[in-house]
Amino acid sequence: MKKILLALVILGGTAFSSFAQTSSSSSPADAAKFSIGFDGGLPTGKSKNFYSVVLGGSLKYEMPIASSTLFTISAGYSSFQPKKEFKDAGLHAAGFIPLKAGIKYYFNEGFYGEGQLGAVFSTGSDGGTAFVYAPGIGYTIEGGFDIGVRYEGWAKSGTISQVALRVAYNF
Repeated sequence: MKKILLALVILGGTAFSSFAQTSSSSSPADAAKFSIGFDGGLPTGKSKNFYSVVLGGSLKYEMPIASSTLFTISAGYSSFQPKKEFKDAGLHAAGFIPLKAGIKYYFNEGFYGEGQLGAVFSTGSDGGTAFVYAPGIGYTIEGGFDIGVRYEGWAKSGTISQVALRVAYNF
């Protein structure tokens, strides 16, 4: 738990210290920005046998590093919700805190590709930590909204994965 809090403090401190460098720009790749979003996903692989949906939220910071290219860091919360028959049998929702860093590249004004790597921490007492990888695509809509789709895998001894949709607001 201390590692999670430390990582969140570092993430927040880095993001807020560079917030003053943000400038207003017409291109989504020209300015540093935060986004806050809703994440919804469908479990894939063996996870889909026990869980029906993944619900969560995330905070992301994006900083330009080259033309059309941004460095990203994000933190969030994801809750795997059990299927009804397993919920009735006593299986509870499984909570996770993913921390990721990556690169986002804009192919044109709004369409982008993104790849992120990091660690995911289980909120359960026996869950531990896993490696996370998340390639995806998305579109930034004029007015600050962002819609992205990604495949996200969490590898430890086996893989827990999902196909997720993120709907976010950039500010």
